[in-house]
Amino acid sequence: MISGFVAALAALSYAELSAAIPVAGSSYAYTYASMGEFAAWLIGWSLILEYLFAAVAVAVGWSAYFNDFLKDINIILPGAITQSPFSGGVVNLPAVLITIIVAIIAYRGAKDSAVTAKIVVGIKLAVVLLFIAVGVFKIHTANWVPFMPFGFSGIVHGASIVFFAYLGFDAISTAAEEVRNPQKDLPRGVIGSLCISSVLYILVAGILTGIVSYTRLDTPSPLTTALMDVHVRWASLFISIGAIAGLTSVLLVVVFAQSRIWMAMSRDGLLPKIFSKIHLKYRTPYFNTFLVGLLVSSLAAFLPVEIVAEMVNIGTLVALASASASVIILRKTMPDLNRPFKVPFSPVLPLVSIAFCFYLMVNLPVGTWIRFGVWTIIGVCIYAAYGSRR
Repeated sequence: MISGFVAALAALSYAELSAAIPVAGSSYAYTYASMGEFAAWLIGWSLILEYLFAAVAVAVGWSAYFNDFLKDINIILPGAITQSPFSGGVVNLPAVLITIIVAIIAYRGAKDSAVTAKIVVGIKLAVVLLFIAVGVFKIHTANWVPFMPFGFSGIVHGASIVFFAYLGFDAISTAAEEVRNPQKDLPRGVIGSLCISSVLYILVAGILTGIVSYTRLDTPSPLTTALMDVHVRWASLFISIGAIAGLTSVLLVVVFAQSRIWMAMSRDGLLPKIFSKIHLKYRTPYFNTFLVGLLVSSLAAFLPVEIVAEMVNIGTLVALASASASVIILRKTMPDLNRPFKVPFSPVLPLVSIAFCFYLMVNLPVGTWIRFGVWTIIGVCIYAAYGSRR
């Protein structure tokens, strides 16, 4: 609920900006319009971190549910090819293969991607509702005692870690140039998707922790783990299928979004021109798409989900704070800009959004801040060596 509240505040800013500035690039483009090139580069560099590691986290999760599905039908793959070296394996091969497949779908364009997404999202929603319907009758209230085993600070820490589950509304705005009616459809997509996902997340989290103790859920595939613990094996099989479908759609959206952000940065001269080249037939930034697929599959093969998820969140929160700041600045610098949707009570709500984003960032682990600092320094060096002169 805390994560959803912070995301909702930022989503209002995204709704205003995406309708007023319907171009690829998301908060990178908004920051460029409001704060200039260097600030935009830093935000774009944070978005690269956000989407790259989000895709890796999703690919690793996909692999875990795929393995659970195979176990349900009595097929056991060796741990050496299904786990990263950090988890006792050699390479996470299923994560590599799904990333390659998704990259090929994204390469074929928005139309094919949208059709695929509609099918798998339909399956995902059906299975989430199945989990809710089955799980609500398996709840043992003793599992909710103590309700906050790590205190309120643990809740906030958890909110900062899980925040990347809400980055889908940010991904919507990256595809603004490929939306038929961006002035109306983007605000609806941003706010509508956030509302639906928030309700489902809260229901699933409540039921999940009611079915089994939270101590059993430290796994990349918690839904199937919980149902297997309470011996509902048939539902576990369907949940695995739904999770596979759902995570496929998320991975597709993230790969799609990352390639569009690189395209926007390349158009502005901050990345080489090859990043903005469009395929003659499929009308997609083909080089970006395959490069994203290569990087994600390489990292998913060898990294654990814990480190990856923490890196996603800090990049996401920085980008959301910048979008909220862009609303305030553009209201002053471009008062006559056509705004089909406006954030209510501005600048109060955007300022509250910025404050909450930084509050969640402060609650991220120290190691995450160190890695983010190194990432930012690398980004500044690249800008100084390449982008600033172009």
